[in-house]
Amino acid sequence: MSTDVTRRGTRRGGDRRGARRRRVFATAFAVVAGILLLAGLGGAAIASLQGPRVTDVQFDPEAAIAASGSRLILTTTRALQEVAPEQVTVSPATPFTVDTSGRSVGVRFTLPLYDDTEYTVRVDGLQAVGGGPVADAVETLQTPPLELFILRRSADGDTVFRTDLTGENAVPVYEHPHIEDFRATSSRLVISVLDDDEQTSLVVTDLDGAAATQLRLPGDGRVTNLQSADRGDLIGYTYTADDVGIGGGAESVLYTASLRDPEAEPVAVAIAGDEQRVADWRFVPDTDALLVLTFDSRLLLSASTGAGAVELGTAIAIDGIARGTPVAAIERVDGLVLVNLVDAAESPLPLAAADVRPNLVLPLPEDAGTLQTVTRFDGLTPVATSVEVVAPDGTARAVFETGGADAVLQTCVSPSGRYAAVLVAPNVVSNPYDMYDVPLPQTLETHIVTLADGELVVPLTGFDVSWCQVPPQ
Repeated sequence: MSTDVTRRGTRRGGDRRGARRRRVFATAFAVVAGILLLAGLGGAAIASLQGPRVTDVQFDPEAAIAASGSRLILTTTRALQEVAPEQVTVSPATPFTVDTSGRSVGVRFTLPLYDDTEYTVRVDGLQAVGGGPVADAVETLQTPPLELFILRRSADGDTVFRTDLTGENAVPVYEHPHIEDFRATSSRLVISVLDDDEQTSLVVTDLDGAAATQLRLPGDGRVTNLQSADRGDLIGYTYTADDVGIGGGAESVLYTASLRDPEAEPVAVAIAGDEQRVADWRFVPDTDALLVLTFDSRLLLSASTGAGAVELGTAIAIDGIARGTPVAAIERVDGLVLVNLVDAAESPLPLAAADVRPNLVLPLPEDAGTLQTVTRFDGLTPVATSVEVVAPDGTARAVFETGGADAVLQTCVSPSGRYAAVLVAPNVVSNPYDMYDVPLPQTLETHIVTLADGELVVPLTGFDVSWCQVPPQ
């Protein structure tokens, strides 16, 4: 009997203790929930008082120095009102555009950035949709050192090297007994080689020279004036069939091909008019459009297929096209002019020396003038060659000079407009030419100089620096 009473008492005491624990737990839970709610409300209130804050940054520094169009994307805590270009400052200064989408603002750089340089991007007055406090965002970007590709020919075989601007870390990426030319895109190399049977092949590799495949060609023949577009892994070349003089085969026909599909047939560019032979041509920078000079001296601007061609008059030669500005330096019968490829407007070309016609004129990015190669003579004897930056107002300053014994064969401007590559054949009279389709002196030096002050960065052995739009001619 007493045992039953004890058990019932024990159960009642346990129930009371459980109830107390549940009440304590419920009270503690309510307190914690209240604290969390207050913290959340407080955090939201603080966020609303602070304005939009950056939570994520996207930027590809390697792509930014290699090609135009790279972007810095800032993602913030709140959907943003439209950001105007006036709210954005980039230092060092470089051209850009701005776009806003949801919680993100993008800064698109319209030219490649300088290599090995720290950039500061500041966006002032970020404000959420619907108003509220404003906030500023500041990001620091570090670009990597520049690398480039260069070709060296030798009696033991030819090699495409990748190197930095010290010249001390050159790495061979592709070797072949006979390399005529090569071009580099953002992801691939395309190399024109001559096989043992003297037939041209186009070899496509990764940037490290691996995964080599061959592109299909129109037939047996020669490929010249190999070029690559800034967009889409598209290349172009002029093709002449081996039987051109016998069976009426193709002569200097312009073809394009995609490096993404080596098995695809190359596409012949349809040239407006009766004359299909191409004397010279260029990809228009930052596009896949074509500027074409035909054998009958017509200058045409068209899509990569040849469609929608616009006549730009007659010309003798295409010197070069600027990046970031649709301006081409064109040699007419009566002199050199600058042609705007958007509206076909022409403007006179200030010359480095009024009494000397330059060997080559390259428009510089962002209307910064032109780079002109000028050889001066004493009678028929060359005494000096200079490469000069000529401002739009005609002011000229030399960034490279060499004596009359040396020949400047080509000048190229880096995509960012920071450097020039000057190809020199030293002691050209005693420097024998090789026996390639496009013969060149056997000893060649490429001098990299800064355009701002003409400082020599590095002399490299070889030619065909990968930022050149065309091969030496």
